[in-house]
Amino acid sequence: MADPPDYPGTPRWVKVSGIIVIALVLVIAALFTGAGGPHGPGRHLPSSSVTEPGMRQP
Repeated sequence: MADPPDYPGTPRWVKVSGIIVIALVLVIAALFTGAGGPHGPGRHLPSSSVTEPGMRQP
């Protein structure tokens, strides 16, 4: 019978935790650098230079 290896490898929970940490770091970096574009409720509103049909500009 062959001897088992001395070190079986990195546990699964360490690998999963590392992937989660890397993903969080990437998300936080995207927020600080503005890579995702502007976010918030004003993102889906028309800009002030666009008027609705039938409306007059002041």
